[in-house]
Amino acid sequence: MSPTIAIFGGSFNPPGAHHRVIAEQLASQFDELLIIPCGPRPDKPVTNDVDPVYRAAMVDMTFRGIPGVRVELFDLESRTFTRQVALEEQHRTRGEVYHVIGSDLLQGGREGKSPIQREWFQGQKVWNEFRFAVLERPGYPLDPADLPPRQRVFDLSIPGASCEIRDRVFHRQEVGERVTPEVRRFIDRYGLYCGMRPNHKGRLALAELKPLVIADPQNPRAQELACKIPSFAEGQANLVLVVGGDGTMLHAIRSQWRHRLPFYGINAGHLGFLLNDEMAEGAAVGDLLVEHLPLLWVEMDLASGERRSALAFNEAWLERASGQTAWLRVAVDGCERLSKLVADGALVGTAAGSTAYARAMGAHPLPLNVPSLMLVGSNVLHPAFFKPAVLPIGSTVELTSLEPHKRPLRGFIDGILQGEVTGLRARVSHAASVELVFDPRQDLGEKLARIQFPLGTEG
Repeated sequence: MSPTIAIFGGSFNPPGAHHRVIAEQLASQFDELLIIPCGPRPDKPVTNDVDPVYRAAMVDMTFRGIPGVRVELFDLESRTFTRQVALEEQHRTRGEVYHVIGSDLLQGGREGKSPIQREWFQGQKVWNEFRFAVLERPGYPLDPADLPPRQRVFDLSIPGASCEIRDRVFHRQEVGERVTPEVRRFIDRYGLYCGMRPNHKGRLALAELKPLVIADPQNPRAQELACKIPSFAEGQANLVLVVGGDGTMLHAIRSQWRHRLPFYGINAGHLGFLLNDEMAEGAAVGDLLVEHLPLLWVEMDLASGERRSALAFNEAWLERASGQTAWLRVAVDGCERLSKLVADGALVGTAAGSTAYARAMGAHPLPLNVPSLMLVGSNVLHPAFFKPAVLPIGSTVELTSLEPHKRPLRGFIDGILQGEVTGLRARVSHAASVELVFDPRQDLGEKLARIQFPLGTEG
């Protein structure tokens, strides 16, 4: 028998507790349940009420830990809306595909006037040929005469609506249990749906510390500190506690960001710009400072012809792989800015990455929350006197090799070698982000000052 796959799409703006209950019930009836939050939709302008990166985080939080459920963020990442026809095409070779719909989309079906038949792309074909998992929505009673030919009806009349949640938040009313506790705190932390631009920083209050501990295995001091801290399993933890240096934090972010837990670092290395100098005292943690920071979405063109995409927290860069200098074309948002950059290489980095390799290339370090990207050249020969460029956070930067055969390049993402490449594109991710947590006693400004004004020796 073919496996059954249910596709549960929607704006999830925000995802409610009722969405989770529906997912739990459907997951018990299908072999796999895919949750697909949509990108911008012309028929639903409210999908743009908050940036997709916040919606992605809330969707991951809401559906986390349900067996058989997988959240796909490709529409949010690419800011597109994948229609049911394309989703059917993608998954039908894997089994029997069912599209989850509410009874509101079926009204008038007997007369060929349902929203699916009238408004969906290839609606009549979809109605006649696709399989549907039908949920009765409160206020939209299900008439068997309106059902499409291929369907399974589930008695899941669960009250709840995202528009009601948004309205209550906007009017400063309690949302109660309409969303999960984690999502409720996230909305409050960043001021979402309040009619104002969301914050990029906030405060996190944890009544009890339940850390998932990740320590640098090569650092004896980190191992010593980690042994003193009880570690909780992924499903129980409310914080990722990283012990080591900035490199350990980068490794933890790469492996754990989809769990959508805040990251609290304890410095057992050197400067530790992304870390705290010490852990807050006691098992209970009061108000902590939180920085909501985006990751970079990076695409690299490999010399083999393959295109590889990955996420970076600090930076992505190209560097020469032979004795020949790199010759690069530089474009920003599709506009050529440098027809030929002659250098050992070039880097695209975030504000967080400005304190790392970018600084070694000559860039000025930026505060964590500065909404900018950096473009930095390494040992630039041409154009003369080229300085690191600070770009708007929404920029897309493209670096292309002008002579890939004569002047081979190597690519790196957060220091990890990607092999021989011919170019890269980098922009801020629309779906991937992390929350870095700091003890209020930590002075991030002082750390930044120490980088920019190193103590000299007395002579």
